[in-house]
Amino acid sequence: MNLNRLAYFAAVVDTGSFTRAAERLGITKAVVSQQVAQLERDLGTSLLVRTTRRVHPTEAGRMFHSRCVMILREAEDAFDELAQAAAAPTGTLRITAPNDYGTAVVIAVVTAYAARYPHCRVELTLEDQTVDLASGHIDMAIRVGWLVDSSLQARKIGSFRQCLVGAPAFADRIAAARDPDELVTLPFIANMALREPLLWQFSRGDLDRCAVRLQASIAIDTTPGVLAAVLAGGGLSVLPDFLVADDLAAGRLIHILPQWQLPSGGIHTVYPAARFRPPKVTAFVEMLIAAQRRAGTNA
Repeated sequence: MNLNRLAYFAAVVDTGSFTRAAERLGITKAVVSQQVAQLERDLGTSLLVRTTRRVHPTEAGRMFHSRCVMILREAEDAFDELAQAAAAPTGTLRITAPNDYGTAVVIAVVTAYAARYPHCRVELTLEDQTVDLASGHIDMAIRVGWLVDSSLQARKIGSFRQCLVGAPAFADRIAAARDPDELVTLPFIANMALREPLLWQFSRGDLDRCAVRLQASIAIDTTPGVLAAVLAGGGLSVLPDFLVADDLAAGRLIHILPQWQLPSGGIHTVYPAARFRPPKVTAFVEMLIAAQRRAGTNA
């Protein structure tokens, strides 16, 4: 199939004239006429009704025209995406990310990205509240947790586990605990950035389930703030593994009831609706995915 013939046919239908189609395409009327006639022969059906005053599509022509428009648009997008991929990132890349993941992971990627692409400036906003991407001021968002239904485009780049943790000073007080509901009397630090900072669903294996509502002795509105309070011995809390991995490995925190699991969440890059994304965005996402893989998370 000659795609040029599809373009010639679509132009004739759009303009209603072989002459105007030729002018739009920058070729002669004879070429347009010959190529459309050949297309009809290839398909074995009449696509156009030709009169002295106007050209209009047959019923088959109308159906075929709608398909041609889609095919030509996809082809145009394919060429645009290749051209974008070949271009170097430039301009200002505006990103928003939650405080915890932004501090633990994104800032290091931003630093490496700025060094690799010196002609591209990065503006990173760390914000636990969901930022509206429809305004057009943000190129991409990184969202950690569970996405709600949206018209935005999203890509899962990793996942994380939630861990109930505390300072080593609590080791003696939890030594006898076997189930999560035995911890309700201990001080708990609530993360007010979450929708349900006190209600937690634990599971063990395929059958054991335990829902626990804890009592907050301290409430803090950012996840890094909660981590600081837990490290200071203020109480227990639930924190993502990417934020506490180093502290657990160093013994500054202990994983409480590790045999009980909390729901895992996803790490997503989210974009405004668009036909394709500019090089500055795609290059950053690839670097972020590489950082996820080095950290051992599942993409």
